Amino acid sequence: MTLPAIARHLTLAVRTSCALAAEDPALFAVQVARRLPRQVAAAPARVLRSGPPGSTAQIVGCWLVGWRDEARAAVATRTRRLGHVAAEVAAELDALEPSRAHPPAAARAAWRRGDVHLAIATAPPGSALRRRLGDELAMLTEDLPSARRPAVARPRSAPQQVTALHLLVNSLPTTTSGYALRSHAVLRAQRAAGIDALATTRLGYPVNIGLLTGRDLDVVDGVPYHRLVRWSSPRLPRERLDRQVLAATDLAVRCGVRAGAGLVHATTPFTNALVAQRVAATLGVPWVYEVRGLLEDTWAASFPTPAARCAAAGSQRHALARAREAQMAAAADHVVVLGATVRDSLVERGVREERITIIGNGVDEALLTRTTDPADARAQLGLDREGFWVGTVSSLVDYEGVDTLLEAVAALRSHMDVRVAVVGDGVARPALVRRAASLGLDVVMPGRVSPADAVTWYQALDVFVVPRRDTAVTRAVVPLKPMAAMALRRPVVASDLPALREIVGDVGAGLMVRPDDPPQLAQALATLADDRDRSAHLAQAGHRFAATRTWSSLALAYRELYERLCAQVGAPEGLAA
Repeated sequence: MTLPAIARHLTLAVRTSCALAAEDPALFAVQVARRLPRQVAAAPARVLRSGPPGSTAQIVGCWLVGWRDEARAAVATRTRRLGHVAAEVAAELDALEPSRAHPPAAARAAWRRGDVHLAIATAPPGSALRRRLGDELAMLTEDLPSARRPAVARPRSAPQQVTALHLLVNSLPTTTSGYALRSHAVLRAQRAAGIDALATTRLGYPVNIGLLTGRDLDVVDGVPYHRLVRWSSPRLPRERLDRQVLAATDLAVRCGVRAGAGLVHATTPFTNALVAQRVAATLGVPWVYEVRGLLEDTWAASFPTPAARCAAAGSQRHALARAREAQMAAAADHVVVLGATVRDSLVERGVREERITIIGNGVDEALLTRTTDPADARAQLGLDREGFWVGTVSSLVDYEGVDTLLEAVAALRSHMDVRVAVVGDGVARPALVRRAASLGLDVVMPGRVSPADAVTWYQALDVFVVPRRDTAVTRAVVPLKPMAAMALRRPVVASDLPALREIVGDVGAGLMVRPDDPPQLAQALATLADDRDRSAHLAQAGHRFAATRTWSSLALAYRELYERLCAQVGAPEGLAA
């Protein structure tokens, strides 16, 4: 990393921090605390948790270590008005009553709940917060630029090589989420298929997640990831969007994105699509919108109770985001989705089906030839070779339903030697650790591991489990992780939801069980433990299906789509009448 880059990254971090601290010191303190490593936060949290019931110390201490239910309970026991820091934590926990907090925290809590107009009305008049929330609303509602519509579509010959600029939220090597892993797999496969594929991440990343030493260009497995880090970043969303459009357009020109031989490829959310649309219009190239999920439903699923999730799904914010995503899908030259459930949702919202292509999750061909025995893989990880091991590799959030898996294993432990491993990290991890302890389970939880190490964890399991809850997001979004398990010949037990049925049940790769039903999940696991022939049959069926979904074969579908778009002079027709 060069000295000018270090200076630029540090300057951006300092300016952003100073602006936030000056605008709202309490919020700044909460944001800093939220980014503390768990091991760093543990010691002060233990001291704070011993504070009086309902005190700011107790609320903050429980929240710091991820005891979210206990933190909410502490908020509920507080009889007097919450202080600024406690109110900001309560807003983070979706536990803040607006009447019990100062206006900025109350406004943020209303926005978090999806009550957009109340949030803006609650923010202090003339404040930076009110301007920012108003700008967020404009991002959801402002008129879109006109779609490009030529008078005549004139076919051209397919270009010898297409340059595709991918607009991402985050990426490897800094972020190792499922989103980043799919992006990387797609980009690698596209480059191997002859597409000049490159990517850029959102304005300010990775400085805006606390990494000050990131490079302006990361090359991972031959894939170039360009960073758009400037000396400063505007506080208002539309100004940031304009800044990102300029930076992305300059990058696209420098990298050879041009009419007839280039395009822009945006992934959800809609803010990336807004950037892609404007960059593409400036350069006269097509743009593709890859809708990987219904993010308004992901947001609604993040709430702690069924009632809160239902309220979020019926909120103004949810409705506006849903409409905006549909608008952007309709405005794109073409739409890519991961499965039929998302395709059908977009068609219901007026996007023409013939302009949608399904390119699902894939697997690396190398996984298809890996044949390590589960006991041998466990030995490599230092685990006990004996026992029947079940588990998952996942982001640890509530809708993944990992607590259902723990309860199922606890029920089986009375009559069989079943062990459980849960690989990954997330906001639900502390609660899962405590739930395992209450059930008397010794759960192996190594936390987040590298993609290479994750392969060994998959292989160490006798059965891979996807115990997702029944929510709008889990019904629609096809996960990446089961595909790897199937490629490695591991049978799958999954919740019977449309998105999972599409890749597991319909292809005979595993058993489907009711979501949130520990007894039925326990029965399915016991069935596979007792019937190894059936387990092997499911594993082979999954392997055969995974072999049809390699990243290299999916890259050919991308190449055909890209060449077709670049060979046309055309634009989307927009929403169906």
